[in-house]
Amino acid sequence: MIDQMIQKSPKKHRARWRIRLYEGRWTLIAAALTLAFFVAAGSISMAAALAGFILIAVATLVISRNEARYRPSADDAALFSRLREQSTNRFADVLSDPCFILDQKAVIVHRNSAAHLQYPGATIGNPIAFSLRNPELLAAIEQVRSTGVAQEAEVHQTVPNETWFAVSLTPLAQNGEDNASPDRIVVVMRNLTEQKRVEAMRADFIANASHELRTPLTSLIGFIDTLQGSAAKDPEARERFLGIMRAQSERMSNLIDDLLSLSRIELRQHLKPTEDTDLKQILHEVVDALQIQATDADLKVTVDVPKAPAIVSGDRDELYEAFQNLIDNAIKYGSDGDSVEVTLAPVTSRGEFDYLVNITDHGAGIAQEHVPRLSERFYRVDAESSRKKKGTGLGLAIVKHILNRHGGQMTIRSQVGVGTNVEVLLPK
Repeated sequence: MIDQMIQKSPKKHRARWRIRLYEGRWTLIAAALTLAFFVAAGSISMAAALAGFILIAVATLVISRNEARYRPSADDAALFSRLREQSTNRFADVLSDPCFILDQKAVIVHRNSAAHLQYPGATIGNPIAFSLRNPELLAAIEQVRSTGVAQEAEVHQTVPNETWFAVSLTPLAQNGEDNASPDRIVVVMRNLTEQKRVEAMRADFIANASHELRTPLTSLIGFIDTLQGSAAKDPEARERFLGIMRAQSERMSNLIDDLLSLSRIELRQHLKPTEDTDLKQILHEVVDALQIQATDADLKVTVDVPKAPAIVSGDRDELYEAFQNLIDNAIKYGSDGDSVEVTLAPVTSRGEFDYLVNITDHGAGIAQEHVPRLSERFYRVDAESSRKKKGTGLGLAIVKHILNRHGGQMTIRSQVGVGTNVEVLLPK
């Protein structure tokens, strides 16, 4: 029956039907064997088996014809390519890192909003080399173009600001085939600037801490050698050297205490304090504890606070340490004056802050170029003078970290020959 249908059809249709029957040959063979088994077993008659086989053959022809009918055309392939490219662009748009999509000639065909903000000069339609001239990046792009293998690169720029980016370059074949000749290159740039700065800060910190500890240790070793040698039988020299050694030991002890304190505060900096504490009481206790230093420096420390308690949410020990550092600095470096004033007052016009603490001395003051760097670790205006006053260079760094944890703010104003004012704002 099928042969009769094929003979009545034009040649091209007969050829197509033969192809379809050939494509479905395994289905027809399986059906024939199954039906033969059932006929042999007596389950069905020969006529029923023949009718079933004819139906299966017709179904095979129809299914093959439908598959041929929906075979993708050139237009369908182009549409698929456009949809795939749109999907890639949308994926790039949701990335928080800068992302460029380049064509085979390294021309920018898409950029996300982060890339536009970071590199406004990198416009669509221009080669990426016009705006990003980093040799390592361009070499990595060329490598991807020629080999189709993903690459990594690091971009370091110094203009307008120093920045570092880790760049991932991934080949993408829009036709879904091998990436040996990629249609697109996806360039994703992860910002490493903050990480690099932290690493540099850590390296500087270790170097500075080592230097600060090495100096008194060298002095101690030198004096010990002297006492074991030429000064072993000189009571006067021994007493003088022991006094210097004690001072150097105290300096090392203070430095280690400040390093441990700073480390402890940094570990808890992300945890906001929840307990209530009274600023008024803390300031009174700090001033009382520093009265001996104030008397030795021939200074009068006055405290002006409101009658009502000034309750804030904060760690009492940390706030005590912060104000102890600030008032101690005012006494040490304000000794050229005759007084240090400490005031506490509620505020209503300073944004989210509720209390203002002012600590003012009338000492020699600090030149303006030094003021912005005073809270940096180990930064000193006069290193020798600071060491003589047993300063470690970490006090204001500790204060800054404590205030950051408490949501506070510190502002330092100073004028040479007039004095220094430190303003601390804290929320409730």
